[in-house]
Amino acid sequence: MRFLLRKCPRCGTYTLKSVCPRCASQTKVAHPSRFSPEDRYVKYRVIAREVYKAREQANGA
Repeated sequence: MRFLLRKCPRCGTYTLKSVCPRCASQTKVAHPSRFSPEDRYVKYRVIAREVYKAREQANGA
């Protein structure tokens, strides 16, 4: 199934387009990833998320 609803991370606008009509930034899928208890790669996603957040804080964003 393909999700159509997208959300702009900058201004929070929901849209169906890949580019936000208000601020012209890239939109992201508004739905969370599907959960599976047999997920073998969750450890790597958690580490990547922590690294991303640490870099974001270091850059002052």
